[in-house]
Amino acid sequence: MNSAEQTALGLEQAIVAAVPRLKQFTPAEAATSPAPGKWCKKEILGHLIDSALNNHARFVRAQQGPLEGPGYDQDFWVKAQQYREAHWETLILTWETMNRNLARVMRLIPVEALQQTCKIGHNAPVTLAYLVQDYLAHLQHHLRQLQVHD
Repeated sequence: MNSAEQTALGLEQAIVAAVPRLKQFTPAEAATSPAPGKWCKKEILGHLIDSALNNHARFVRAQQGPLEGPGYDQDFWVKAQQYREAHWETLILTWETMNRNLARVMRLIPVEALQQTCKIGHNAPVTLAYLVQDYLAHLQHHLRQLQVHD
């Protein structure tokens, strides 16, 4: 099993564990910020949706050759999409569906493409394998913030 396949498996395990726990929060709980200036659960999950969207494009495009792509202003994206006002169940379903598809895409990346160079925004170049693994680490970090990850 290559690194992308292992990461896909980890992503699927994270989804299975997180979805029932996310559903335990009421919409009101999900819309409450833990502190002034901090994202609420809806905004964190929205950010993870944005991350899935951006990384999906990166994972596919990097297979065509070296990738140079934009970063994204996560605070602007969260604010522009008004995730705090979004329907909680829809956010959960969207996050789950996008990540199940992303795990499928990870499994389809040819082994040789994992060494493709990717430069995102102003960051130093990394390999596609690094981006795939970093995606899961980033997701797990935010799931811990949501209190749905062991």
